[in-house]
Amino acid sequence: MSLYRDVGVVLRVGKLGEADRIITLLTRRYGKVRAVAKGVRRTGSRFGARLEPFAHVDTQLHTGRTLDVVTQVQTLDAFGVGIVADYRRYTTACAVLETADRIVAEEREPVLRMYLLVVGVLRALADGRRDASLLLDAFVLRAMAFAGWSPALGECARCGLSGPHTAFSVPLGGTVCGQCRPAGASRPSSATISLMRALLDGDWDEAEISEDPVRREGSGLVAAHLQWHLERQLRSLPLVERSTAHGTEATSGNSPEAGSGQGGPDPVPELIRERAGTLEPSRGEHPAGPSGRR
Repeated sequence: MSLYRDVGVVLRVGKLGEADRIITLLTRRYGKVRAVAKGVRRTGSRFGARLEPFAHVDTQLHTGRTLDVVTQVQTLDAFGVGIVADYRRYTTACAVLETADRIVAEEREPVLRMYLLVVGVLRALADGRRDASLLLDAFVLRAMAFAGWSPALGECARCGLSGPHTAFSVPLGGTVCGQCRPAGASRPSSATISLMRALLDGDWDEAEISEDPVRREGSGLVAAHLQWHLERQLRSLPLVERSTAHGTEATSGNSPEAGSGQGGPDPVPELIRERAGTLEPSRGEHPAGPSGRR
């Protein structure tokens, strides 16, 4: 066996045996890595709390036959501390991690751009300075561009005719002209297409002045486009709590027609909050992400 070291974000954890866990990491140099963290479910574990979703860590691993073994962990950024206390940001961050996990299908394939996107959006969610819904849509659009699924927003997705066009077809991959428009294609507002383009390009000045109906419509198109290419529905996406442009709350799933929710957000599970509270944040790298450009 050989030792290697890398920094990464914990995407997912799963139980193994009575005291172990399988940790899925999105690392800077090696891409997606699945490894066993032995004994981390015991109360006396030295680094069990550091290997929770949303954690940005520096890890040392042993190469194994099927799964690697985590031997050391150091926290770089405890993003969970700023995320789990807010239900909207928590559900958004869960959708981010699941999206990254689904898009990066192959293990041990370098995906530096996706790693930087995930770290950037988690840092922005933890800071709480931008709207969580806009951050999620910006991340999904850029992640799809990384995977080669970027929607056509300035030209016809079928014939390439320069736009703007008034119809949007998810199966065809974006806006379509009048001649190429298939039956069932939606007709989003021009402001919605402009918002999606602004999120893809990182134009936050334009994105943040958008109205709530435009944001909801854009979120529905982005979610539909993503799940069409993934060929499956994300489990966390319907749980994402969308916020309006005026600060009120609305629960939105996969369609822009979702109505406003009533009452306050559901409480964050106390166990998650306790685990996040045990993390000690330290200085880490600050890559660019959906919250802005370098």
